This record gives sequence, C-alpha cells and structure tokens, in this order.
Amino acid sequence: MDTIIFLGPPIAISVLLSMILGYFGNHILSRGIIFIDIAVAQIAALGTMIGLLLGFADESFGLQMVSYAFTIIIIGVFAFTKFANQKIPQEAYIGIIYCLGLGLALLLAERISGGSNYISKTITGNILWTTWKDVLISFILFGIIGVFHYFFQKPFRSISNDPAHGDSLKKTRLYDMLFYMTFGIVIVKAVPIGGVFLIFILLIAPAASITLFTQSWKKRLIGSWIIGAVGSVIGIFLSYSLNISNGPAIVCLLGLLTVGLTLLVIVKKSPVGNA
Repeated sequence: MDTIIFLGPPIAISVLLSMILGYFGNHILSRGIIFIDIAVAQIAALGTMIGLLLGFADESFGLQMVSYAFTIIIIGVFAFTKFANQKIPQEAYIGIIYCLGLGLALLLAERISGGSNYISKTITGNILWTTWKDVLISFILFGIIGVFHYFFQKPFRSISNDPAHGDSLKKTRLYDMLFYMTFGIVIVKAVPIGGVFLIFILLIAPAASITLFTQSWKKRLIGSWIIGAVGSVIGIFLSYSLNISNGPAIVCLLGLLTVGLTLLVIVKKSPVGNA
C-alpha cells in the first residue's frame, strides 16, 4: 500500500502524458515529421538554460516564459517553412534546429553551474518524483489544450491527412501555427517531468504500434492511449521494483513493444488495416 501511495502521482502523470502525447503522436505520424518532438524539446531546454543565465530561478514562472518564447519562435519556423512545392523536407529543418539547439545547449552548459547535470536531467527526466501538484497543473493545462483541439479537430485532421496542402496553403500555415503552438506548450511542460526520450517514445511508439493494425482515427487514438498508459505504468513499477531508472525503463518497454509488433506483422504478412 505504501508503494502504491508513493507511485500514485507518477502513475497519474504517466496516464495524462500518454493521453495528450498519444493524440499528438497520431497527428505527427500522419504528417511525417517524426522528430519534431525532440527538436522542440531541445529548443525548450535551450530557452531554459538561457533563462538561467539571465538570472531567473530554476522552475520559476519567468524561466518558463523564456522557454515558451524560444519554443514559439521555432514553432513559427515549422509553420512557415511549408510550401506548395516543398523542395526541402521539413524533417531537414527539424534536424538542423535540433542539432543547433543541442550544440548551443552544450556550449551554455559550460557557463552554468551544474550545466552538465541539467542536460542529463533534460534527457532522462524524473517522473518518479512527480507530485500531486504537478498532476493537477498538468491536468488543467492538458485539459484546456484538449478542449481547444476539439473545436479545431476538423482542420487539424484535414492537414494531417494531407500534410502538403490541407484546405489551402495560407490556411494550412495558420492552422499549423495553432497546432504547433499548443504542441510546444505540451512539450515544454512534459520534458522536465519525463525527459526528452520518454516524451518522444510516448509520442511515437504507441501511435506507430496501433497504426500497424488500423487507419481509423478513433481506433488509433484509443489504442495509443491504452498502449502508452499500460506501458508507462508497468515501466514505473518495474523501475521501482528493480531500482533502475524509470524513464529508460518505460522507453525500452514501449520500444521493444513497437519492434515486436512490427516483426509480428512482417512475419504474418498482415496488411495494414483499413478499418
């Protein structure tokens, strides 16, 4: 019982993260910009490091605003580098921005006390020490974003189904800006909790696993939520029981699940479902 009480907040936050990232993951997978999560997360971390250099206290409101500002700038780049005849894939821009953000973060780490530890924390996260306050704040924030996306679900889904054009290029850029801004807010909030790798695996692995079997948006969403939540909870219990890092445990579990399901489909030569 003491274990369950202690693991209550980490389990609750992992379920919340699985739901919001499972939703975004299906959109990201359909749009073919798989590594945008890592790039946005790295820029958010870079913004945080710059905020620390400017004198803001760790986890302060001002520090978060600096991180959000850098994230929104990068989101604008993603939204407005979409063209009718795309000569350079957006994945190329995403890779360049990620490398730039990581390189600058490594340089700034030399100027910040404990900078290397901060970079390590950004990568691995610390979900096991989540508090109920973190859960409540995340629930409210993710809930607001969920309601926002409910009202804009038609244009967002239209663009995800036809990433190159959507309704029209001008409208697509506008809706992309709204989509990526909310996505960036989620990432800025999620990365300090789970770390870059865990957030990436929750974004992509559950969505990729369920997409092997169905193309139905409804089934993909529900399947992503179930796979992400169950995998996260099992990973948390395993990491606690075996005294191993929680983030890497969940990453390995969900990664192996995705690879296993992919091999299963290949062996059975099962076509992707069109339900």
